[in-house]
Amino acid sequence: MKIVILDAKAVNGGDLSWEEFEKYGCVEVYDSTPGDLTSKRIANADIVYTNKTVLDRNIILQAENLKFIGVLATGYNVVDINAAKEKNIVVSNIPTYGTMAVAQAAIALLLEITNRVGLHSDAVSKGAWLEPAPWCFTLAPILQLEGKTMGIIGYGRIGKATGRIAQALGLNVIAYSPSAQGDNIVSLDEIYRLSDIIMLHCPQNEKTYKMINDGTIAKMKDGVIIVNNSRGGLIDESALRRGLDSNKIYAAGLDVVDSEPMKKHNPLLGAERCFITPHISWQPYECRKKLMDIAVDNLKAFLQGSPQNVVS
Repeated sequence: MKIVILDAKAVNGGDLSWEEFEKYGCVEVYDSTPGDLTSKRIANADIVYTNKTVLDRNIILQAENLKFIGVLATGYNVVDINAAKEKNIVVSNIPTYGTMAVAQAAIALLLEITNRVGLHSDAVSKGAWLEPAPWCFTLAPILQLEGKTMGIIGYGRIGKATGRIAQALGLNVIAYSPSAQGDNIVSLDEIYRLSDIIMLHCPQNEKTYKMINDGTIAKMKDGVIIVNNSRGGLIDESALRRGLDSNKIYAAGLDVVDSEPMKKHNPLLGAERCFITPHISWQPYECRKKLMDIAVDNLKAFLQGSPQNVVS
């Protein structure tokens, strides 16, 4: 059986092993795969793993031997699920592997906004605190979180984990989720109207695409903080830039953008008080190790006739 891993470097920079996959077939590992080489590389594959390499309808229909697609991520929009169904190809994803790491990263973005650790550390490293400097100085406002309201859009595993950390910091947490219940569950309009900080922890789909836009920003408090390490398409980036430039939005912390890697014309490049990291919330070693372990378990379950984490 032939197993092809199309973009290994996305999840494994060399600190993990693919040996477990080799127990189930002949494994071909590619660090990355350009779009024009995808069909050629999976032409005779029975099993294909992808993280960000697109498997569109044409590619899937041309892969005559393909029986199983493993997505090395939670999101599976890189795979044409309908085409996979037509060919009875099972598609499995990794539904949960980094809950606490992603919550931690969301809070890290928030704390960078409120405490500006990087800004002040860089200044000290460059000599700004050497004698005869004052005994302390600030280069930007330092904000206290206690007593403020955090609104979390998407209250699944990650949203709840973020909420627990926020409560430990003294924040009042409210949340919006179509499927959740509880005293702190409110409407989406109430999230926009009441929140000092808005955290996005929801999937990207037709209902949520560009849900943060000029209209919804207008409903928010002046000086709101927005943090998104879920999916970049949740935010209309031009609208976010306008909100930052007008000071309607105090700051934004992002680990994702609509098109990754960023394009030169992205309106958020150079925006003041916009903190962007390169999609690294899920990158701790422990998370990637768990991801690969689950990917192997998904393959084993499929070969035993009881596929798990199926999204097709």
